[in-house]
Amino acid sequence: MAASRGGVTVRVPAKINLQLSVGGRRADGYHELVTVFHAVSLYDDVTAVPADDVRVTVEGPQAALVPVDERNLAVRAALLLARRAGVEEGVHLHLRKDIPVAGGMAGGSADAAAALLACDALWHAGLSRDDLRELAAELGSDVPFALLGGTAIGTGRGERLTPALARGTHHWVLALADRTLSTPAVYGEIDRLRAGRVLPEPYVSEALMQALRSGDPQSLGASLVNDLQPAATSLDPLLEQTLAVGLEGGALGGQVCGSGPTVAFLVGDHEQAMDLSITLVAAGAATQVRRAHGPVPGARIVEPGSV
Repeated sequence: MAASRGGVTVRVPAKINLQLSVGGRRADGYHELVTVFHAVSLYDDVTAVPADDVRVTVEGPQAALVPVDERNLAVRAALLLARRAGVEEGVHLHLRKDIPVAGGMAGGSADAAAALLACDALWHAGLSRDDLRELAAELGSDVPFALLGGTAIGTGRGERLTPALARGTHHWVLALADRTLSTPAVYGEIDRLRAGRVLPEPYVSEALMQALRSGDPQSLGASLVNDLQPAATSLDPLLEQTLAVGLEGGALGGQVCGSGPTVAFLVGDHEQAMDLSITLVAAGAATQVRRAHGPVPGARIVEPGSV
């Protein structure tokens, strides 16, 4: 176990959706989904140290946007794990955030997954990865994938995962926005846009899966699809400009990340990532850009010196 000042630190990646196929609203209020998750090298670090109660502190560029009460998924994760494992100890969770907040890259879900793993280690609860994934699914649709990482197919509301065969490393340019989009609002907008239509069942794109198996970035770029993108761009029309600049600037493919407003562009290599980053900023199409690669592993305990 790796400890930091008597605690445990877990590093957890952001995700993008290579495919997000959205069906109709279910009786429980969720939408039926088929998605292909892809973990990329933007990380949050969550450190758990002993405390008298369960509390959270946050640092990072958007720390002020992150709640520090029970609205925070990491706090809810710690409380859930404590109840399930019969733990009466508290924990101080410190979040060092590098994943965009409310950017469609599952930063809150990532923190919840990291909190589960960190608290399990800190409290010596001894839960298996399967046990942790079960708890993760109770917390949110994206939390189980943050534990798993890599590339995986998600079904149901996204919580049922099957690892996908994916060759090679892919390079991404992430265009960040100085604004947020509410995930419930985006799903509400897709319902509005599709009202009265007969919706097909969500599906896995065979073209996308072939592209992943081959490791060919050209094919992968041509196969990206996100059913939420029309809803996101309807609520935030500036996303259309970002997409246009990136695709005209040489990206192999691009789409809104999840419910947005981050936009992910696939490029061929590190040099192309540098060039596209400059293009996006110079055109005013992004307030900030980040470069990342994927797939990367899911949540893992790290040595204190690497944090």
